[in-house]
Amino acid sequence: MEYQKTVIKKYAKVSTSKKTSETKYWKRFKSPIVIKEFGSVSSIFFSPVAPYDFAVTSSTRVQIYSSKTHQPKKTISRFKDIAYSGSFRQDGKLIVAGDATGLVQMFDGGSRAILRSFKGHALPTQVTQFSINKSNILSGSDDKTVRIWDIPSGDSVNVFEEHEDYVRAGVVSLDNPNLFVSGSYDQTVKLWDMRQNTSVMTMNHGAPVESLLIYPNGGAIISSGGPVIKVWDLLSGGRCMHTLGNHQKTVTSMCFDGSASRLVTGSLDQHVKIYDVQDYKVVHSVKYPAPILSVGLSPDDTHLAAGMANGLLSIRQRQIKSSEKAAKKQKQDYIRGGTYKYFMRGQSNTAAKDDFVVERTKRQRLTKYDQFMKVFQYANALDEVLKLSIQTPVVVAAVLQELIHRDGLKQAITGRDDVSLEPLMRFLIRNIHHPRFTNLLVDVSEAVIDCYTRVFGQSPLIDDLLSRLTTKVKQEIKLQKDLIETMATLDMLFTKSGSAIVNK
Repeated sequence: MEYQKTVIKKYAKVSTSKKTSETKYWKRFKSPIVIKEFGSVSSIFFSPVAPYDFAVTSSTRVQIYSSKTHQPKKTISRFKDIAYSGSFRQDGKLIVAGDATGLVQMFDGGSRAILRSFKGHALPTQVTQFSINKSNILSGSDDKTVRIWDIPSGDSVNVFEEHEDYVRAGVVSLDNPNLFVSGSYDQTVKLWDMRQNTSVMTMNHGAPVESLLIYPNGGAIISSGGPVIKVWDLLSGGRCMHTLGNHQKTVTSMCFDGSASRLVTGSLDQHVKIYDVQDYKVVHSVKYPAPILSVGLSPDDTHLAAGMANGLLSIRQRQIKSSEKAAKKQKQDYIRGGTYKYFMRGQSNTAAKDDFVVERTKRQRLTKYDQFMKVFQYANALDEVLKLSIQTPVVVAAVLQELIHRDGLKQAITGRDDVSLEPLMRFLIRNIHHPRFTNLLVDVSEAVIDCYTRVFGQSPLIDDLLSRLTTKVKQEIKLQKDLIETMATLDMLFTKSGSAIVNK
């Protein structure tokens, strides 16, 4: 039968920090770069394709920022009035934006040339977005209409006029090219089908709608208006599944992370909050110096940008760990089974989860103290583990516990001179007050006293250590008595205060 190693007992970690893994992750968005724009930053939109540059709409211009240098690469300023909602097409080559005159313009992302101008809105157009079929554009205006534009012809193919107030939010479905959602200051959220002239579903948000999101699978949408965020289930007829009220002021902007597992929201209360979409609980919050008008997160989850009402643009970057890069590379380099490349992948390739691996029994490597325990040299095992006592008291405690189980503790501690007994005494003094080890070390201390009672007084060193151990135990007993008295006093105070409340 193979020798069983000494079992090191595992204790619960004493947490000195309230940081969760989520908090640590979002705290890695460090070194915020703050840039002053010419006006309020009303929109931030990341390109869906690498290197994930982002369009920032402010004043009468749309600027394309580089995700690497965080500096403007291109500036589009062909607007006669304030620009709104600059956004990329799915291939990252075209940009569409509206302005305060009602004009919708489409630009070439490379040359910045105007490719199309769409005229039809009578008031400012604050919503523009490409459809996933790449041939249509959605626009929403303060003239209470929502229009669908045909890019090749430049004509308006659909005009929807059911809203009764400004249309300030809109989003296209990533699952169905015929579906899109609009939100208005009339407090309604409407689902539209381009193949019909009327809305197919209407939901009442209860406040002027500022921003909308739709899940990639098209099964649910998220609306924000006032300080409230609502999640609507489209598959059950527009039922409100969740209502979130974590912000103190109007929620102006929302976006998903790259996997749509986290919801990022920005508000006039100067906070950006991140929600876990599994339970819609806030996992992190970031405070900014001014009210937030727009927020964006890059598809690769490395850049968090926020635009503020005072014209400040904040860009935070997260450095990707090497382990994360390796996991991403492994996913990219995945070889499909049955191919020639899969057959020739070589011995260095790691096994997949469903592969059958022929296990090879590895020779068990024992620590020095386990080697001595294996041959019943208990004194040597104790000497060896006491060398680690300062760094790993848990290991020393495990060996002492094993010696007690083997009835070898007395054998390990008897027959020692003052020099060889000193490390054990110092370990007892350092750790006997620790709640994890108190019961065990009290037993060990009693065993030491039983073995060396007759020779106490012959070594000044051991006498001094024994005196220190006695003092330490007395201090601990006094502390425990004081704690018991304090708890009794508190119980009495709580009892009196509770009876006084009942009498009232």
